[in-house]
Amino acid sequence: MEFILEILHFLRKRRKFWLIPVVLAVTLFGGLVVLSQGSALAPFIYTLF
Repeated sequence: MEFILEILHFLRKRRKFWLIPVVLAVTLFGGLVVLSQGSALAPFIYTLF
């Protein structure tokens, strides 16, 4: 959790607000990859792509 707070602090301090959508997209894609590894949801996730 400390890592997430550190990233948010960096984005706010350096005024890099344009990076927020990039960080969210990478996080969501990473979560999708983790969920698709050997789960029962894998066939439904593969149909999205």
